[in-house]
Amino acid sequence: MSDLSTALQQQVLDAFHNGTPLNISGGSSKAFLGRASQGQAVDVTGHRGIVEYDPRELVLTARSGTPLQEIEAALAEAGQMLAFEPPHFGDSATLGGTIACGLSGPRRPYSGSARDSVLGCKMLNGRGEILRFGGQVMKNVAGYDVSRLMVGAHGTLGMLLEISLKVLPRPAASITVTRVCSAAGAISSMSALLGKPLPVDGACFHGEQLYIRISGSAQAVQEARSKIAGDVLPDADAFWHALREHQLPFFMRHGALYRAVVKPAIPPLNIEGTWLLDWGGAQRWLYSNEDPASLRHRVASVGGHVTVFRGGAQAEEIFQPLSGPLLTIHQRLKTSFDPNNIFNRGRLYANL
Repeated sequence: MSDLSTALQQQVLDAFHNGTPLNISGGSSKAFLGRASQGQAVDVTGHRGIVEYDPRELVLTARSGTPLQEIEAALAEAGQMLAFEPPHFGDSATLGGTIACGLSGPRRPYSGSARDSVLGCKMLNGRGEILRFGGQVMKNVAGYDVSRLMVGAHGTLGMLLEISLKVLPRPAASITVTRVCSAAGAISSMSALLGKPLPVDGACFHGEQLYIRISGSAQAVQEARSKIAGDVLPDADAFWHALREHQLPFFMRHGALYRAVVKPAIPPLNIEGTWLLDWGGAQRWLYSNEDPASLRHRVASVGGHVTVFRGGAQAEEIFQPLSGPLLTIHQRLKTSFDPNNIFNRGRLYANL
């Protein structure tokens, strides 16, 4: 065990015995997401480094404070990638923060989410105990996969120390086809592509333009190109990077940015505002002046949920309110992993 992990463990032990709340921080590139959390700062950025990586095994294990750029550079050198295409939102992004926030990029519906990529983890629970879950192979869990609970928990269940991820080869070829269409037409087209055996790994509607990314072998890309109408977009990598990192002009607006997740085939929602559709229509970004409660109710009526992603008041509820049974499950998990409620208190919900 490294000196830093020993120091982190001692800090958690002290907090457990004293009831001191801890605010886990890494690169702070995603500090805007979630409710404001008060507590003694615990900086994990020094706990860094790739622990194990064998490209032949398609598995990488790294410490939580490892910069995401460092991990992606090592993978790129071996011709591989993180399949869930995680957003960085800043050069300081770390692996731990990426997994704790559970965010995935445009490739998510086609190659899996951040949660799908996690094979195992080592963590500190609220009692200061170091626990290991999962492992470094594709199939290693009989029963409930506890390591994936950490994905999207925003550090409320424990402090990540190491994460093992499955990785994938980078596609040999990739092009993006674009054409003008309506929002309804884009949703229809993107939904139809989900049911076809084509190597699509990105679909977005922005500014009256539909963008379809095709990736795979050169032959597969060429064959798919002949079946998808539109023009080839030059410098397509720059577009998808800007979409992933929220650097498109759409994201430069003032006001609250909402993230609505619905079934991809749901028609355009009758909610006043400005929209951008990603994930083949499943992830819909919205700037709107509508009341957040009303907006959530209307999205929930079609089976979706809403997050106040950026620009809202961090003292208010950011994530979709939990139903009674779900809240009970969350509270039991929190009590099990963090009985004194010391980790990132209130970051997800006011009562968690």
